[in-house]
Amino acid sequence: MKKVITGKDIVRQLKADLIGKDSYRGVTLTYTWLANQFGHFSLGFIPTFVGYLVLKRHLPEQQASLYAALAVSLFWLTFEIFNFLGPLLSGKSRSSYIFQPAWGNIAFDTVTDLMYFWSGAFMASILCAYTTIAMAVLAVLTLLVLYPAYYWYLTKMYLQVPSYPFQFRLSQWSTKHIPEENIALVRRFLDNKEQGMHLFLFGPKRSGKTSLSVAIATEMSIRHRSAVYTSAMKLYCMFFEHDDDSAANVLWTWRKASILVIDDINPGDPIKEDIISPERFLSFVDTFSTNDINRTVLRQTNVIWVLGDDDASRKLSERWQDMLTGIGVEKEKLLSLNLQLYNEAPAKAEYDLRMQS
Repeated sequence: MKKVITGKDIVRQLKADLIGKDSYRGVTLTYTWLANQFGHFSLGFIPTFVGYLVLKRHLPEQQASLYAALAVSLFWLTFEIFNFLGPLLSGKSRSSYIFQPAWGNIAFDTVTDLMYFWSGAFMASILCAYTTIAMAVLAVLTLLVLYPAYYWYLTKMYLQVPSYPFQFRLSQWSTKHIPEENIALVRRFLDNKEQGMHLFLFGPKRSGKTSLSVAIATEMSIRHRSAVYTSAMKLYCMFFEHDDDSAANVLWTWRKASILVIDDINPGDPIKEDIISPERFLSFVDTFSTNDINRTVLRQTNVIWVLGDDDASRKLSERWQDMLTGIGVEKEKLLSLNLQLYNEAPAKAEYDLRMQS
């Protein structure tokens, strides 16, 4: 049974997030999101207050407070519409992505931002000069913002548990050239509703295989699928663990995850030899004797395998696929992508000024 987050898990996480200082435990996703939304609230509150001070010289105080809030709200609505539709309608911007951003996520985030802009504006309006209209608008906004807050908190838990090495969306991944059929292959894995799909990523150093694996898994985490990211060396030790021994402080282990990312199985170029062969990997899965539990979990989990180089002479893809079919994985659920074939220039993370989803 794959793990999903329950109400009990959310309460447990809230206790952990509310108690403790970020100064000694590091900046968390909770802190980042709250700081971001408080910034939006402030950008609604402060301009409304300033606008009220200007308008009250010419209008009654109640009108001045209400007009200031409306003006600030309309300004941010116009700004966000332009900010959202600009990249969406720009053919040049859309064509620059190998994988299109999740525009639905961007729209949801934009509406959430507007709610906080408007909440700040109408809170300032009430404090400057109370009106029933401003109070009614603020009450409605407060109710509406509850769902985005719940959705964000649940999503951040799905993003937090896997322990990804960095935050990275699929739209940020870039390389010089990749055929449409391989883009479709990644999409097939991403949109797969069944368990037991396996994606092999081959390529040398700087081919973008790790960043692509993290990006795919991140998208699935945002869709509220339980994931685990681990290096091969750590996973070899996990094969010997029992869930009761290791699950006390985590929501799920690799055996309960819907998606498993196994990174650094083999280094790839410039190291020509493979450190781990499919046969050696299977011996670790079996913990040196046939282990039906580990085999079953591996067979029933969506797995991204980050491997080294492959070529026609070595036939690594076929060997790894043969290993999985040997433990019962269906042949049609095995996908393979060799990034070395399209690696004219190093794949990279696009941390630029473009709007990313």
